[in-house]
Amino acid sequence: MSVAFAGNSTSGSSREAGPLRVMIVDDSVVIRGLISRWVGAEHDMEVAASLRTGLEAVNQLERINPDVAVLDIEMPELDGISALPQLLAKKRDLVIIMASTLTRRNAEISFKALSLGAADYIPKPESTREASAADTFHHDLIQKIRHLGARLRRKAAVASPPLAPASPPPAARAPFVARPAAPAPAANALSSGALSTRPFSTLAPKVLLIGSSTGGPQALMALVTELGPVIDRFPVLITQHMPPTFTTILAEHLARSSRRPAAEAVDGEPVKPGRIYLAPGGKHMRVVRSGADVAIALDDGPAVNFCKPAVDPLFTSAIDIWHGAILSVILTGMGSDGMRGGKDIVAAGGSVIAQDEASSVVWGMPGAAANAGICAAILPLNQIGAKVNRLFAGDRS
Repeated sequence: MSVAFAGNSTSGSSREAGPLRVMIVDDSVVIRGLISRWVGAEHDMEVAASLRTGLEAVNQLERINPDVAVLDIEMPELDGISALPQLLAKKRDLVIIMASTLTRRNAEISFKALSLGAADYIPKPESTREASAADTFHHDLIQKIRHLGARLRRKAAVASPPLAPASPPPAARAPFVARPAAPAPAANALSSGALSTRPFSTLAPKVLLIGSSTGGPQALMALVTELGPVIDRFPVLITQHMPPTFTTILAEHLARSSRRPAAEAVDGEPVKPGRIYLAPGGKHMRVVRSGADVAIALDDGPAVNFCKPAVDPLFTSAIDIWHGAILSVILTGMGSDGMRGGKDIVAAGGSVIAQDEASSVVWGMPGAAANAGICAAILPLNQIGAKVNRLFAGDRS
């Protein structure tokens, strides 16, 4: 296996050009080999190193100088959760993606890693012989590396704009001509601050729907701390792109953050105010009419937008129940899940709020909704809770 190493780093900052350099740290030779082949096959990334332990990663970080590290949790000598703070102490802008198998212990450790500075997590399949599991792992990992690495480089470019070239001799200078600003990179689409919005619905919302993906757990835990008045009076349903076991842990964290009941939704249970319903990993969550009540409907259908659970099935199903009396929030995440469902909600008379680009870990999902022109507001995460509370209290502005 060919492995490229960088020379000694003179700075903690990441390069702004060339392929993303990926450091793979896992004690499984099979997993290291798989990820190395996947990364090596991409035009915009390269394998910077393939290492067996967290100790090797810490000791060799300056020499390797990666942009992104895929860090296993369980390793000899120095495990992932112990290596994480040491790696970030040496290179604070290193993008670290934690990798672990789907056990409750590893899910708990992954959540702890997020609080310690990891950018994201990814579940490893129990067996790479299962084609569908390996394909999902492959797709998700490459997308996370690409999007999180691109965000890092955009931040570095803003923080350290390139130096202007030296001025030519006076005789060679051309007359000054004002030039338009360079267009934003295609991955950004339009800046969230420059996008137009539509008026909020005049209908009083009767339910709050939230969709999120990459960066979502942290965003959700921050948001629900402010939503107590809404949760007490209205149903709150959340779809976060997450596998089984991880959603169990997330629900527990949401309950602690909100100080309200929060749990994975159960098929057939009634939807009532006073609690948070979280789509369980591996199942799409919809709402259906059950006599005079509204009930949860879970299904094991195919992935939607490469995700299961997906946001669109929840959003579109809610229209049959609440029609236009819906407020939906699309938080940080890769892809465009939630945009089509959000369009349907707006067409039915409801409203959509998107998280803004600056506060999003990845401005994919909220950016897709914003660029589609369906949002009534595009707000920083720390302003969404107050706005939601005001809308449910009767404000329509």
